[in-house]
Amino acid sequence: QELEARIARLEREKSILKKATALLMSEEHERMR
Repeated sequence: QELEARIARLEREKSILKKATALLMSEEHERMR
């Protein structure tokens, strides 16, 4: 059960990282223009 909770947390952190990365990328894109 603990393992599943750990995996769920990892998945959540991964999606958060993905969102943050996308945000940074779009900001960089705006600055380049």
